[in-house]
Amino acid sequence: MAQSNNFRVLITGANGFVGPHLGSALRRRFGDSIVIGATSRLKGVDPALGTIETLDITDAQAVGQAIARFRPTHLIHLAGLAAIRAVIADISVAWQVHLFGTLNIANALRSHAPHCVLISVGSGQVYGASARSGLALDEGTLLAPTNGYEATKAAADLALGALSAQGLRCIRMRPFNHTGPGQTEDFVIPAFAMQIARIEAGQGPPILRVGNLDAERDFLDVRDVTAAYALVVAKSDDIPSGTILNIASGTPRRIRDLLDHMVALSGLAITVERDPARMRPSDIPRFVGKAELAHRLLGWSPAHPFDGTLAAVLKHSRAVVSGSAR
Repeated sequence: MAQSNNFRVLITGANGFVGPHLGSALRRRFGDSIVIGATSRLKGVDPALGTIETLDITDAQAVGQAIARFRPTHLIHLAGLAAIRAVIADISVAWQVHLFGTLNIANALRSHAPHCVLISVGSGQVYGASARSGLALDEGTLLAPTNGYEATKAAADLALGALSAQGLRCIRMRPFNHTGPGQTEDFVIPAFAMQIARIEAGQGPPILRVGNLDAERDFLDVRDVTAAYALVVAKSDDIPSGTILNIASGTPRRIRDLLDHMVALSGLAITVERDPARMRPSDIPRFVGKAELAHRLLGWSPAHPFDGTLAAVLKHSRAVVSGSAR
């Protein structure tokens, strides 16, 4: 177990899918000596994070007050609109949260905690159209957004790069697709799992409705992703400010193969039907990352077999459907 060296880690967006997994990852690495401050748009409570306080990152004054009060050594910025569907529904909110909310945090750190390391969680999706090459994408790949989600995340990423050159201590993370128990049905793997769980429970006919099954994506277990974030906290003194780190498996996984595996776990005869509402006409055939820099600087690589991840998501979905989920 690593020593925390009096680390005080402030987390934004802690009440989302990733936040509780991050709390567990930090506790595994540093034990109870690390001080964690958790904030989110909505209040909550988590065993690893403790009380999650309310913070609207689009409120610059509130952000400044929270940072001045907590005095973080590290700030892990998770807050954002995770689902592309939510961005499409209101692109103006996405700009306010992703770009201007991130700038509020960066400016507050410069004013109130200039020695704090900002670990900003962006997205591998910022590479956008560059993925049409079919090649694995590294940190030097051109950012080429194709939708509002990618554009707003790319803008925040670039803004932080500029501020890093002006003295902000910042490490930019670009995680690729990740999943695990607790992720919403806005994402493909829990969408499959919840449909299967409802079919198993007799809540509907044995028909599973799907979108594009031919796309290949780079998927990770959320525990591997949050382990990378905890490693960045531990090793931040040795990582130059402005560094960009892809968090990716490097393995393209075809959506159809993931679905087949989950249906096989069920053991039921399930018919798969295409649903036009789930199709994305702009889908890029293969989107896969390269994480050699994270391996070199952090000693990080994925540790959880993805078949086990799929089984864990399906198990959680069964518990949600039965009403026994915690």
